[in-house]
Amino acid sequence: MKIEQIYTGCLAQGAYYIESNGEVAIIDPLREVQSYIDKANQAGAKIKYIFETHFHADFVSGHVTLAEKTGAKIVYGPTANPKFDAHIATDGEVFKLGDIEIVALHTPGHTMESTTYLLKDTTGKNHAIFSGDTLFLGDVGRPDLAQKAANMTQEQLAATLFHSLRDKIMPLEDEVIVYPAHGAGSACGKNLSKETVGTLGEQKKTNYALRADMTEVEFVKEVTDGLLPPPAYFPENVRLNKEGYPSIDSVLNKNQAFSSEEFKRAADDALILDVRDADSFAKEHIPGSIFIGIDGGFAPWVGALIPDIQQNIVLVTPEGREQETITRLARVGYDNTLGYLKGGIEQWKKDGMQTDSIQRITAAQLEEIYNEGKQPIIDVRKPGEYNSAHVTKVPNIPLDYINEHIADFPEKETTYLHCAGGYRSMIAASILKARGYHNMIDVIGGFGQIKTTQLPIETQACVSSCSTK
Repeated sequence: MKIEQIYTGCLAQGAYYIESNGEVAIIDPLREVQSYIDKANQAGAKIKYIFETHFHADFVSGHVTLAEKTGAKIVYGPTANPKFDAHIATDGEVFKLGDIEIVALHTPGHTMESTTYLLKDTTGKNHAIFSGDTLFLGDVGRPDLAQKAANMTQEQLAATLFHSLRDKIMPLEDEVIVYPAHGAGSACGKNLSKETVGTLGEQKKTNYALRADMTEVEFVKEVTDGLLPPPAYFPENVRLNKEGYPSIDSVLNKNQAFSSEEFKRAADDALILDVRDADSFAKEHIPGSIFIGIDGGFAPWVGALIPDIQQNIVLVTPEGREQETITRLARVGYDNTLGYLKGGIEQWKKDGMQTDSIQRITAAQLEEIYNEGKQPIIDVRKPGEYNSAHVTKVPNIPLDYINEHIADFPEKETTYLHCAGGYRSMIAASILKARGYHNMIDVIGGFGQIKTTQLPIETQACVSSCSTK
């Protein structure tokens, strides 16, 4: 028996390859599926099942393409109603895979079709659960994503999840390994651990949602408290996972390498997305372009900040990373990339095209400006980060909601933006500049560098002005 977690950091997502005696099951595959096929071929094995824990909202799964290419059967849990051929498992149904068994445990609550897959080893012993978004390490799946589809409130879904956990998962042995669908960084939960593999016993001791003495009322309150609105692209990803989608190969093949003139024409009807690093973008970029760096939380930020999943997109990328960028966009359903600028910004300049820039300052310079008390400073981190510690008298406008709060930024007065390290503040500055706000200045190194200055910091334990030193 072989179990391999295939973890994708950008999405904080875990897919799983399970092999026994020449047969393979894939759980929650990514949209690009060739690596799974290659892995099975190298082992002389055949992919028999594609298990889906639920209709994912945060990424487009590879189930449809993988089934088309291998003939493997797609399996969903009870109540699922996909628009393509799939086996809808009954609660407790057993699937033979080589010398082992995989049991479908219906665990609704995150979504109503959510299913945990229990793996029994060659001796019949409970070995591991593939818990999808039902149980994470440190948290459980948010119960507000499937309200419309289920005709239920988030409180009703949370109550359903409470019973799923206690009736189906918590009775299992402590030594059972927990393989969740996500880790820290996913928007599918509130408090996910950075660890991606654990044991059920550990979770019973440390996961707030699995407290033995917890009442249903307490569970519902704690699980629903503090939920931020889900990213706008989530419903579209659910639709694609439920109805089907074109092969990622077709998405990759239709993209072009544009000359500067071709790129300029294509951009008339498309969003220019620049995925280089923040420093390179600040120094020079194509006017009107948006920055979301490929080396940050790329795909989730695209999903959060580009509300129209059908938006035409043209790309400026680091050299050699064009196909990677297109692939990572397609993972979250952004299939309408048209192509990329051949030769990048250097070729753009050689061809005499105009560039723009964004001014940046250091945290030490910000300290001088703050002490003068003349110019506004805005913190674009998440509310939880801001509430934990922030510069005194500096307001918070989270990047997550910038599209809804553009008017809250000063339109003409020079304004300084910071996040935790400089990635998100550059995204914010680029969006604002594209909307006509040419007065935004980015703080290099963000709050991480601000804490090394004498700027006054408020923390949860210190609500009046206090220094970090």
